[in-house]
Amino acid sequence: VKVYKSRKSLAHALNDTKTAVKQLNKLVTVVLFIIIVIIWFLITGIATTKVLVFFSSQLVLAVFVFGNTCKTIFEAIIFVFVMHPFDVGDRCVIDGTQMVVEEMNILTTVFLKSDNEKVFYPNSVLSTKPISNFYRSPDMGDNLEFCIDFKTPVEKIGSLKEKIKKYLEKNPQNWHPNHSFVVKEIENINKIKMAVFINHTMNFQDYKEKSRRRSEFVLEMKRIFEELSIVYDLLPQQVHLIEPKTSEITSK
Repeated sequence: VKVYKSRKSLAHALNDTKTAVKQLNKLVTVVLFIIIVIIWFLITGIATTKVLVFFSSQLVLAVFVFGNTCKTIFEAIIFVFVMHPFDVGDRCVIDGTQMVVEEMNILTTVFLKSDNEKVFYPNSVLSTKPISNFYRSPDMGDNLEFCIDFKTPVEKIGSLKEKIKKYLEKNPQNWHPNHSFVVKEIENINKIKMAVFINHTMNFQDYKEKSRRRSEFVLEMKRIFEELSIVYDLLPQQVHLIEPKTSEITSK
């Protein structure tokens, strides 16, 4: 399945690259045609001083009118062919939103959100934004935060660490054995906030698989908590009972 998905993404990427190259080829062809016409006028002597002044004035006018458009096109070309931060099928994060690259053109890129909503971004705008690319990332890490009772014995915490270590070692296809525990803080002398940092044997391009592995790890943590009787109880709360007034009782 993974090989099929990779080949499918590669096919889409090649197709979109060909489309972008064709668009660029058309643009370059137009520019070269204009340059050749000007050179031909100069060689044949048709381009007199008046003609050159006329064309120069028209060129200045065109630059004034289409200057921003030319700048946008140039930035888009640099983004697509030089920076090239992603290909079709890559899972990226832009402005805090996770999306998959659906289609690439010279001027725009189309993204697909998790709910199948399509988002169109101008490439000139994308060139100014930080882009996270899951597909090009190495094996990625994950973490899980949890709280335990302040009175939990140190021995139980040690057993918790040992059992999580064994779980990771028993599932080398999903997890790297290296991991770490962090005690984040003690709150109200009532609970200990902790976090465990673990490393997947994959990046997050296949987000469904990543979510499945994380869910299994969370359920394993729950099982270990129950096995070791590690719990967290809220502090006792004071409750004040107020007796109703006599008039209120009479009215009822």
